[in-house]
Amino acid sequence: MERMIETRSAQETWQAGYEMGQEAVPGQVITLIGDLGVGKTVFTQGFAAGLGVQDSVNSPTFTILQVYEDGRIPLYHFDVYRIGDSEEMLEVGWDEYVSGNGVCLIEWADLIEDLIEELPPEIVTGVKIEKDLQKGFDYRRITVS
Repeated sequence: MERMIETRSAQETWQAGYEMGQEAVPGQVITLIGDLGVGKTVFTQGFAAGLGVQDSVNSPTFTILQVYEDGRIPLYHFDVYRIGDSEEMLEVGWDEYVSGNGVCLIEWADLIEDLIEELPPEIVTGVKIEKDLQKGFDYRRITVS
């Protein structure tokens, strides 16, 4: 089942992430896809807050993975923008995290589609964030599937 959320500010995008974080369950994998500057990190910050994470959440572009354990369940935040191939994901312990007791949120998940496709579909929630400049600079269409 697919649902669409329309936001018209960074705060509303953050709120959409927050609400999804409140509903997150252990073992869930959130795949986050969208162009540069579309609001993936803002959504992720809201998601983390929805889990109860108190730490400052930023995009882990240069480290691939940030682990936040101060929420109600651990958050494993991947940013795979700079990886060369899926092998790098295996090197950082991909298997341990996706089968762990937390929730994985993966920015730029389309770059590791082969690994995502190997996961049981019932644990994967896709989130696609898109701009539509005809509807305004801050407009975002968030599709959850």
